[in-house]
Amino acid sequence: LTLADLSRVTQRTSERIHMNATPGPAVVKIDAASATEEKLELDPARLAAGSPIPEQFVRNAYTDSSGRFFAGLWRSSVGAWRVTYTENELCVLTAGRIRITDDHGRQSTFGPGDSFVMPAGFAGLWEVLEPAQKLYAIYEPPAT
Repeated sequence: LTLADLSRVTQRTSERIHMNATPGPAVVKIDAASATEEKLELDPARLAAGSPIPEQFVRNAYTDSSGRFFAGLWRSSVGAWRVTYTENELCVLTAGRIRITDDHGRQSTFGPGDSFVMPAGFAGLWEVLEPAQKLYAIYEPPAT
């Protein structure tokens, strides 16, 4: 999930929310019925050698008024691709298995129920080993 992908989804979500405005903030439930699921298109140039092009979907359930905080669900089929984070992302894997390898060769493998943070500045390889789904909360800090 890149910030550019999320930006396009957020614009559409924001438009739907404003059309159905309610007085004051309300609790936002994040589940398979939250928001509309949208297909993401991964840039083939980011794919690891020999990786299939994974099918990826996002269901962005919440965007704050600053446009810097997002929360929702993401899912992907098997594949591996390069990532570079400008945002901080809390991930809670709800299904599948993934492996993340940073540019220094450090690896972490996660399964259902595992939680982790992808910090801004991280660069490396994201591999979906088994079809996976995560709950995400993303904060994009202001440019410095």
